[in-house]
Amino acid sequence: MAGLNTEFIVNMKVYRITGTKYTRDLSGIGAATYGGRWNKKGTPVLYTGENKEIALLETIVHTPPMLIPKLSILTLQIPNNSITKLNISDLPVNWYDYPAPTILSEIAEKWITEGKTIALKVPSCIIHSSHNYILNCKHKSFNLIKQLEIKNFHFDTRLKK
Repeated sequence: MAGLNTEFIVNMKVYRITGTKYTRDLSGIGAATYGGRWNKKGTPVLYTGENKEIALLETIVHTPPMLIPKLSILTLQIPNNSITKLNISDLPVNWYDYPAPTILSEIAEKWITEGKTIALKVPSCIIHSSHNYILNCKHKSFNLIKQLEIKNFHFDTRLKK
């Protein structure tokens, strides 16, 4: 994959906001069931954000307006030498469109198959200067990801207006 760089970051923290009943589930089954921008149906991954704010925005755009489940925020730690980065310049011009261009899931599937890193750092289609981290649940070292913290997350309902 041209343009992909491996970053060597010590103890990178990422964040995931999810329904409380799924907080401890790191299997990626939800993403595998439905597929997404960065994975095809059948491929288990976890979508996480580089900060709590981008994790919240990603949750908002994927939550139906009338449904606000009880949420929790999970802080994960990715081990050293485990991140492959995709820059905007590596992506097609329509990478942020909705629905997502299928080339994005194809790029990620190749990354998953190669199995070099646990995480794929990608720009957020909501705020292009922020990043999401797609975690490969099938990676041989996925068990090295640490759950640092789980907290209840207060969702301010004004955000769904």
